[in-house]
Amino acid sequence: MTTQETNDQPPIEQGIDASSQKGDIKQYISFNVGQEIYAVEITTVREIKGWIPTTSLPNSPDYMRGVINMRGVIVPVFDLRTRFSRGHTEPGKSHVVIIVKLDERTIGILVDAVSDILTISQEDILSVPDKDVNPEYAFMEGLVSVEDKMVAIIKPRMLFDINLIPDLDAAAA
Repeated sequence: MTTQETNDQPPIEQGIDASSQKGDIKQYISFNVGQEIYAVEITTVREIKGWIPTTSLPNSPDYMRGVINMRGVIVPVFDLRTRFSRGHTEPGKSHVVIIVKLDERTIGILVDAVSDILTISQEDILSVPDKDVNPEYAFMEGLVSVEDKMVAIIKPRMLFDINLIPDLDAAAA
């Protein structure tokens, strides 16, 4: 008598990439600055911290609040409201700092509150009007409508002067 093994696993479809079946979908963390909603790609976010006072540095741009020490790493904290020319944030207990990793650099972004985690298909992201004629929009990846609200997806790397952000490789040398 011979025994025949059965394979209970579904057959593998060859030539089909799993990511192409779902479309190009990414997750974003959304947050508020005033009444406006912004989002950053979740893979760049390392931590979300409650507001802690920063140490000011001389000759910094007005949108740089200062620096914080996070487990031995000096992290510059930027005020998004000031960067967007919407005034100056007076941080309190409800404000948070989103810690974002940009290659070998780490920054903190001061925002009013974190809202949600959004799952967005890349085909739903709309182009920013006048992006090619207004260099101030270079930081925006695009716009997406979520529950009848417009969310601006931002590229943190384009928001701030990269020379103000310590390079962790150089700091470790």
